[in-house]
Formats: sequence, C-alpha cells, structure tokens
Amino acid sequence: MDIHTSADSSADSSADTHDLRHHGDAEVRDEKLTDLAVNVRTDTPPAWLRERIADSLTGLAAYPDGRAARAAVAERHDLPGRRVLLTAGAAEAFVLLARALPARRPVVVHPQFTEPEAALRDAGHEVERVLLREQDGFRFDPAAVPEDADLVVIGNPTNPTSVLHPAAAIASLARPGRWLVVDEAFMDAVPGERESLASRTDVPGLVVLRSLTKTWGLAGLRIGYVLAEPETIAALERVQPLWPVSTPALVAAEACMSRVALAEAEEAARRIGVERAHLLAGLAEFDEVRAVAAAEGPFVLVRIEGADAVREHLRTLGFAARRGDTFPGLDRNWLRLAVRDRVTTNRFLQALDQALLLLG
Repeated sequence: MDIHTSADSSADSSADTHDLRHHGDAEVRDEKLTDLAVNVRTDTPPAWLRERIADSLTGLAAYPDGRAARAAVAERHDLPGRRVLLTAGAAEAFVLLARALPARRPVVVHPQFTEPEAALRDAGHEVERVLLREQDGFRFDPAAVPEDADLVVIGNPTNPTSVLHPAAAIASLARPGRWLVVDEAFMDAVPGERESLASRTDVPGLVVLRSLTKTWGLAGLRIGYVLAEPETIAALERVQPLWPVSTPALVAAEACMSRVALAEAEEAARRIGVERAHLLAGLAEFDEVRAVAAAEGPFVLVRIEGADAVREHLRTLGFAARRGDTFPGLDRNWLRLAVRDRVTTNRFLQALDQALLLLG
C-alpha cells in the first residue's frame, strides 16, 4: 500500500490551496435546494426529542447543570464520569484539544473533516499530513504515521471518504507520550458501531470524539462529547469556558443515551445502509462516476471528471452536493453525497444524468 505523507513547513502553507473552514452548510444556505451536502439525517429531531427539548425551556433561568447528562453518557459507554466531557458539538472539542494539549508534532490523517487541522493551526501548531489515496481505497496504513508524532487525528468512519477503518489498526497507533484522537462523529450511523473505540480504556492516550448532531438532527443545538483518560479530560476542562453546553443541549444528550433512543439510532443506521446501497447501485450505472465503494457512513464520495461543473449544473436542477476540493488529498473532481431516502435518491440520479449530459 503506497500511502505518502506531506509535511507543511509553516502553519499557513496549505491555507492557500484548501479552504479548511468550508463546510457543507454553505452549499445550501439561503437557497431552496434538496440537500445532499450536509450529513445530518433528514426528518430529525424526532417528535419525542423535540418535546424533551421544548420542556427544558422552563428551566432556562438556572445555570446549566451537566451532571445528569454526563452520567448518562458515561453509563452508555460503560465508563466512569471522570472520563467524559460534554462539549458544544465536536467542533468545540477540536478547539479544546488544540489549546490544551502541548503537542510538538501533530499529524492529521487526510482526507478527513478539516476542523481538527484548522483548530490546530489557529492554536499555533504546525500540522503534518498523512494523505490517503484513491488507488488504495482511502484505507489507512498505521506505518504511514511518523513514529515521533505525539498527536494523531483520524476519523472513523472518515468524513468524506465514508471508509470505516479497523479498530485494531487505529489502536495500534497508540504510544506512550502520544495522544490518539479518533473522530467518531458518524459511528452511530454504522450498525452495531463496529470498529468503535469509544468504550476502550486499555489504549493509552486515546481520545474519542462523538457528536449527537448528525443522527439526531441537532446541528443547531450544538452537543457532543469527549471520552478520554481523566488527566486529558481535566486538561480540556481547564481551557473550556464556564457553562459551555446549554440546558436544552444537556437534556437532549441525556435523552439520546436512553435504551429506546439507542435502539432507534440502530434502526436508523440499518436503514441508512439499505439506502446507501441503492445510491451506490444507481451511481454505478454512470460510466463517468467512480464511487468509493467501501462506504460505511451516511454519505458517499464520488469522483467525476469536472465535478465542480457538475455540481453547478446540479444546483440549477435543485440539488446541493458537497464540493470535495476543500479536503486535503482531494481536488475539484470530487463530490460528497449524503445518503437520502429512495425517492430523493432517484430524483437526484435523474438530475445527475441531466447534468452529465449538459457537460457532454
């Protein structure tokens, strides 16, 4: 497997070629488009969760108390509470990590969610990249990570490739004196959450990030959490503002840890797998489209020669797709597509056919 590394010589060297601050919501903002750009599950939050959040509004006069939500997260992962930190979404967690951990040689495995690198750069770190390649199926080889890296960030399943890496391969990166940060924001969209490291306590330096915004449709509420060794949690807490998570978000977090909610998430993950297979089958009908077939998340990554022009044509036909060229390791010929229901997917495939015909 030929996976190569790319080392940046300064904190600003790659900002000119990849917009690390671009996210999928920018593709749909202010326009009425069918959204395949954002990876939030449709028809969420469910009614029962909206009701729980609405009921919490009567308690807004009091300062947020995160103890119940923290305990619920700890119980859900069979961990002690001192290994849990609640955050205003996973994005806040990346900022806390960048500010709190005195890493000397941080490495980010790309292509993946760009916020970890952006946060590290903002905190003054020089960031080294390990770039995974299409010809290897964007699969990860632990040997590609420099031995003296003291902070490694990897997504699982990875956004935007949708590749699910073996937990054993990721865990093998652990070293004394190294933080191993695993972004599991989409792991609850994988049936059985196989390959998750969230409940592991035997991996030194492990830091797992989770988000509740994707499966439960809470992007506007901002809620996520960190699972790590107590010393790491304490370091993150020291740089976190007071009361960082609102009362409604805390109530939502506690509710999403219940057995009923977890069962609902598991069923949603199963349905996503069925709908993803339908999308991939439809994409396979196009000679011009090459999809990452090993997709395990609620989105797929596709390569189309001239995908930037295809994306613009799709917008005129009413569909928003996520551009790929803002992810290090990808260029203008890549698009990320969120998995939607069969009716929406069929409409999108018809629009894609028209867009490709327009390119001729």
